[in-house]
Amino acid sequence: QVQLVESGGGLVQAGGSLRLSCAASGSIFSINVMGWYRQAPGKQRELVALVASRGSTNYADSVKGRATISRDNAKNTVTLQMNSLKSEDTAVYYCHAELSTSRGLFYDYWGQGTQVTVSS
Repeated sequence: QVQLVESGGGLVQAGGSLRLSCAASGSIFSINVMGWYRQAPGKQRELVALVASRGSTNYADSVKGRATISRDNAKNTVTLQMNSLKSEDTAVYYCHAELSTSRGLFYDYWGQGTQVTVSS
């Protein structure tokens, strides 16, 4: 079993910054991709940013230039730094990881979510 535990988030003023961290633990053979998604009330869950095992990254257009995602493969952690926060960044943020097994199977795991509220 694999668990993703998130930390960070909370209430932040517009223009401020936040740092979200996520640690994967459990029976892990290999983590292919780690990333962050978010879901605002009444909206679908959307990608914020992701980072592959070799370091390539992908960002949603809405956060490009304001977000930086990084991972520590040795510790199985991923961190999202977001700056210049806007009210539209308010959402529940979810950590995601795609794991592969020794048999070449792939599984998706999600964290429990952490609330980020940006006050204007």
